[in-house]
Amino acid sequence: MQAYLEFVVKGLVDRPDAVRVAPVERGGQTIYELRVHPTDMGKLIGRQGATIQAIRALMAVGASKQGKRCHLEIIEERQ
Repeated sequence: MQAYLEFVVKGLVDRPDAVRVAPVERGGQTIYELRVHPTDMGKLIGRQGATIQAIRALMAVGASKQGKRCHLEIIEERQ
């Protein structure tokens, strides 16, 4: 799932070298902490959150097919 998430996000943003994904296990589920360059935040979220919601939905489906649970959190970095 981490490789898939990195692939999708790097294809959306202008600065793919700044994309960082860190999986964290909490309470039986994997939480993916996503960090991108501050200027790419708008592209990642999309209009009214449509892009990030689509990514979250695809990750949830992929995780459920594997019998797992996952969640995606965007960590805002200030520069």
